[in-house]
Amino acid sequence: MTYADTQRPRRDERRISPVFWVLLAVLGTSAWAVWTGFGENDRFGVFLFVVSGWVVSLCLHEYAHARTALHGGDLTVGAKGYLTLNPFKYANTLLSVILPVIFVVLGGIGLPGGAVFIERHRIRSRWKHSAISAAGPAVNLVLAVALLAPIGAGWLATAPAGFVVALAFLGLLQITATVLNLIPVPGFDGYGIIEPWLSLRARRAAQQVAPFGMLAVFALLWQTPAGDWLWRLAYQVMELLDVPPALASIGYSAFRFWEN
Repeated sequence: MTYADTQRPRRDERRISPVFWVLLAVLGTSAWAVWTGFGENDRFGVFLFVVSGWVVSLCLHEYAHARTALHGGDLTVGAKGYLTLNPFKYANTLLSVILPVIFVVLGGIGLPGGAVFIERHRIRSRWKHSAISAAGPAVNLVLAVALLAPIGAGWLATAPAGFVVALAFLGLLQITATVLNLIPVPGFDGYGIIEPWLSLRARRAAQQVAPFGMLAVFALLWQTPAGDWLWRLAYQVMELLDVPPALASIGYSAFRFWEN
């Protein structure tokens, strides 16, 4: 066996999946369709643009977790396919892709993903543990700024209105995903950031409620004023970037093409 033969599997583990290239192709094509007004239903183009862009961001979110874990000491993430940006390689496709898309459709909220299985016993530093959990929300925050800053800076002043509002709505999803991910409740990345610094007793107690943490948070968002708090905070972030929240609202209306 040659040296090249021993290295080929590792390169394969990091090769971008055709699935991700297809997602990028859908994103690019739908962006062009919205920009040019191609097709009879511009709102369906907005729908495709937002959904494909959202799934791409989910892939990048999970990739950030896996890549940080790789540098932190978990060399198994490559063999699991986490470095290929293939959403079907996640430990739980339902939690990482399907449910987040459903929540966008139903409520316009960026539901956190979170289903790459990191072998935490391989990570020897508490700081590295925290960095692994923080990497995903950091990606969402960067994407939010990248999507919204051009609008706030006036660079898209002459762009088609449909494209601008679609971009604003996709940026809003990144903000809500960042905020929700940073909630320090078991099941969210925010808890993963602080978990290494908690006592063993506290971590064991948290493990008992971890399966219900995400459900409890979303029940609060829908049934209590906590949901209003989330939207106020998200809109404040948009205003910091000089983007009127109304643009995202219009984008969400356009996204729901099945409504009159």
